[in-house]
Amino acid sequence: MNRPLLSVVVIGRNEGDRLVRCLQSIVSARMMPENTELIYIDSGSTDGSPERAVALGARVIVLGAGRLSAARARNAGWRSAEARFILFLDGDTILDPDFVHRGMKEFGDPQVAVVWGHRRELCPGASAYNRIVDLDWIARPGLSDFCGGDSLMRREALEQTNGFDPDLIAGEEPDLCRRIREKGGQILHIDVPMTGHDIALLRFGQYWRRAVRTGFAYAEVAARYRNTADPLWWKESRGNRLRGSLYLLTCAATFVASALLHSWLPLIALTLCGCGLAVRTALSSRWKGASWPTLLLFGIHSHAQHVPILQGQLLYSWGRWRGQRRGLIEYKSS
Repeated sequence: MNRPLLSVVVIGRNEGDRLVRCLQSIVSARMMPENTELIYIDSGSTDGSPERAVALGARVIVLGAGRLSAARARNAGWRSAEARFILFLDGDTILDPDFVHRGMKEFGDPQVAVVWGHRRELCPGASAYNRIVDLDWIARPGLSDFCGGDSLMRREALEQTNGFDPDLIAGEEPDLCRRIREKGGQILHIDVPMTGHDIALLRFGQYWRRAVRTGFAYAEVAARYRNTADPLWWKESRGNRLRGSLYLLTCAATFVASALLHSWLPLIALTLCGCGLAVRTALSSRWKGASWPTLLLFGIHSHAQHVPILQGQLLYSWGRWRGQRRGLIEYKSS
């Protein structure tokens, strides 16, 4: 058999029926390269995911003992793959049937190392949190600093950078893309559908933990590149610390003032200021093409998330000071 041109690496942990949908979408995709290789990497699932993947024709690798992370799973996948190009997918996604055919064309430019398209939520109406995240995924096409978990990559770029950093529990894709760019590779976001995603954020606790995870990633990646020519996420990390702290202090001061003055006026003023910030963000996000109710939700989220993100940053700093390594911060149910 000839060496495949493309290997598809799917990673997952307790994705259940979501994994089945993902693998079926790969098998049924249009104009896939001949002899495309399908690999599933399982990170300690207890729901029978490996057996489901085998039944759908995937070669399955189950990670053994050790610290679980998406980075470790993806590394196990591409290092066992045979193809020149690797398509990475999360097990809770559905591949657009035409993305591979369209995306592979971009590698005609030898500088392009990574190609990614649009990821959108499959069920944005399932909850307010899903609607918010659906807008979070939208980015402008063109050259970008980094991609997300779903992307097409040259194997050569992975070999040159030694792949994903398994020490990171989140933010592994931006970290890898930074190292790829450092070696002259380009990260290209193309204006075509890539994947549908099933984030299944149905409860506030899930939303909060996801934001904490984001803050942890900000802090860990920013600390790594702080004193370099390309200080990835340092600006975002510092901005979050300032905003998160300011929002918390402002809320505390407002409640104290309201209690001391025996008046609702400070709380009313705080609410009006918060609404003003949310509306301003909604107006600046109109290019994302969403309805006004969704844009207003997105505006509230854009500011409110700074508090749990700050918690994630503090969690990283506390663990680093104590010399402890953090395990996965999970927010989804199987």
